[in-house]
Amino acid sequence: MTDAAPTAQVRLGIIGLGAQGSMYAKFIADGLVPNMVIGAIADIDPAKADVAASVYPDVPFFDDYVALLDSGTVDAVITTVPHFLHPEMGIAALSRDIHALVEKPAGVYTKQVAELNAFAATKPELSFGIMFNQRNNPLYIRLKKIVENGEIGNILRSNWIITNWWRPQGYYDQSEWRATWGGEGGGVLVNQAPHQLDLWQWICGVPKSVYAKVAYGFRRDIAVEDEVTVLADYGNGVTGVFVTATHDLIGTDRFEILGDQGKIVVENSKVATVSRLTKPERELSAEMDMDDVMKLFTGQLDKDELYSQETIEFDSVWGAQHSGVLANFAANILDGTPLLAAGTDGIKGVRLANAIHLSSWKGAEVSLDFDENEFLGLLNERIRDEGKFPARS
Repeated sequence: MTDAAPTAQVRLGIIGLGAQGSMYAKFIADGLVPNMVIGAIADIDPAKADVAASVYPDVPFFDDYVALLDSGTVDAVITTVPHFLHPEMGIAALSRDIHALVEKPAGVYTKQVAELNAFAATKPELSFGIMFNQRNNPLYIRLKKIVENGEIGNILRSNWIITNWWRPQGYYDQSEWRATWGGEGGGVLVNQAPHQLDLWQWICGVPKSVYAKVAYGFRRDIAVEDEVTVLADYGNGVTGVFVTATHDLIGTDRFEILGDQGKIVVENSKVATVSRLTKPERELSAEMDMDDVMKLFTGQLDKDELYSQETIEFDSVWGAQHSGVLANFAANILDGTPLLAAGTDGIKGVRLANAIHLSSWKGAEVSLDFDENEFLGLLNERIRDEGKFPARS
């Protein structure tokens, strides 16, 4: 970082001018992130240099991210690059006293993400965040507060079916790194569903163990997973189910949280119905005789005596969630505003995805406190079998 006097705007370096990097650059250029400017852009693809020169002619461009970091043109960076590179680039930035915002997922395996988190801990004066834009979704913010406030009681079960990630074969055929173990580190779990894995544990807590049935190349000609079904165990009888896929053309997005005093049902990540029981379910059960049950089943019992319902929906402005995370990250740098998503939180979703993969590979239930070296060894076996990419350490 240079010794330039502080300003009201953070100079952001965008590493990777692909779909995400281009979107963030446009948000900043269009003024959606008023406390941030584009400081520099880096991409190894020569064609991106022409794009950057045309759209952002006054912004320095580098064909190497290290050159960008050493250029003195940025105060912070965002890593919109393949998943394996996020920890490496995050550490490189922080080591140069440059603030780091990593894209999701934070990495591919917990061992490398733990190294990033450990290094970030040595730089507490720097801002370290992750682009969990769904944590900036007002609907999920509200639902998290409802759960934390005990408004539906203790969670008994959660279910999330998120299969509206349909991708045709042509999507996977775009490049040789896509949908490979060595290029992406997995399929739907690391590419499409990290936001839901994060929200699931953010709202419902981290499970103790998972048992997974995962299909690899089930409906697409790929090596990695395109369908996943997970049973999570939280202890004390509390369970969760997570289902995701990339071959469901119609698709479903339905998230349910059942508590002992209510229930939340979210459709399409847009509308939530919150039902609050007038008393804990067991108390209602104990108080009702068979006449009451018959009245309930025949529609003669006023349901208002049992529960109330609230529908929650917010206007969704395209780009507001992502640009809001960028603005929040800049505010954290400028005045210490708390981060919406601390970078250290990124390891939680990675650990959950790793445990799901490991369970499917072993055909057994796996603790979230699994052996990181065992996971990495099995991942490297799959990378070596592809014969395209080097093993990871």
